[in-house]
Amino acid sequence: MPLRAKVASSVSRTAAALSRAAGRGDGSVIGGWIGLKIDPELLAHLSAGRAIALVSGTNGKTTTTRLAAAAVSALGKVATNSFGANMPTGHTSALAKAGSTPYAVLEVDEHYLAQVIEATDPHVVALLNLSRDQLDRAKEVAMMAQLWRAALARHPDVRIVANADDPMVVWAATPPATHDQRITPPHVTWFSAGQRWHDDSWVCPECGSTIQRSGEQWWCTGCPLRRPDPQWTVDDEGVLDPTGAWYKVKLQLPGKVNVGNAATALAVAAEFGVRPFDAVPRLADVTSVAGRYAQVVRDGRTVRLLLAKNPASWLEAFDMADEAPTLLSINARDPDGLDTSWLFDVDFAPLRGRQVLITGDRAYDLAVRLDVNDVPFQHVRTFDEAVRAVPPGRLEVIANYTAFQDIRAELDRVN
Repeated sequence: MPLRAKVASSVSRTAAALSRAAGRGDGSVIGGWIGLKIDPELLAHLSAGRAIALVSGTNGKTTTTRLAAAAVSALGKVATNSFGANMPTGHTSALAKAGSTPYAVLEVDEHYLAQVIEATDPHVVALLNLSRDQLDRAKEVAMMAQLWRAALARHPDVRIVANADDPMVVWAATPPATHDQRITPPHVTWFSAGQRWHDDSWVCPECGSTIQRSGEQWWCTGCPLRRPDPQWTVDDEGVLDPTGAWYKVKLQLPGKVNVGNAATALAVAAEFGVRPFDAVPRLADVTSVAGRYAQVVRDGRTVRLLLAKNPASWLEAFDMADEAPTLLSINARDPDGLDTSWLFDVDFAPLRGRQVLITGDRAYDLAVRLDVNDVPFQHVRTFDEAVRAVPPGRLEVIANYTAFQDIRAELDRVN
């Protein structure tokens, strides 16, 4: 690297280490921020010479990135932003901290994907899904799909691993010059991980016609856009690869959605030449992802933490949560988005019949939504009060971003 980049990288590592030592955070943002102030091209310099995978989407980025990094590690050392800092500052800090590695797997905020592709020249980009998120500041879903499509069109040599079940992702992954979108471009690999949330993809992004669905299939009623045949698919306990070989996937992470994330990770690793046979055992080593899915015993209660930040992810969280007392926590701080109207897009009916507690800055907004859904609840002001309010045994905690971090801090920042 140029001397300026070497100095910036060294300062980045030092700043991150000081932040951790001072208890001010994990250093995954401040280190990159300072490094980029010294050398605005630092991310590009740190990326040079590495084979890089980028993972982006509205939901599942952090978990899929962690699984993909584990799978790619079958080949050698992998740099990754394991704490979920998914903007260029976080990428810069992660690469600087890792030092020289042949591979990197980076989670990328969907708004920054185009910028990070330009800086890192990735070998492969994984596109997970697109749905509404942070309504007060995020772009509309169709606009985000357009930005992705334009960015990928500028880099036709980049390999793409994309979700065949999401019409917005399929359209974004298909080059504009491809008139018949039933034909899969040679640089795109499709996976099927399921898409339970459909409310952001009823209208075709290509022509504006209605999208119809039947079982796993979907198609536009006005143009050739339709679900492509996936090469990687999921069943209840395993993954089928493009050759038809089946691999049993044993995860320590809950829910069918994480089997889908594992399939995506295997597809990403395969683009680097990793055989599923070698990658699958490494997925079982992933027990928690930046605190997500962590289980902690507190006063005779086994507390499990689940992060849910938008309607699609709340739907999946309900599937992962056991039939047990459940604490819901909602904030509306800047990282969460200030608008909580999305709560009315979530069906809380699956929580009926269990003990439900609510807390957080916007607990009263949540209270109104639960009342509309006929879900009885108890308001508690603190996490400790919630623990005392439930009997010994399991306590499921589902929280949006800053509420999750608040509870995680009370549990000593579990990982």
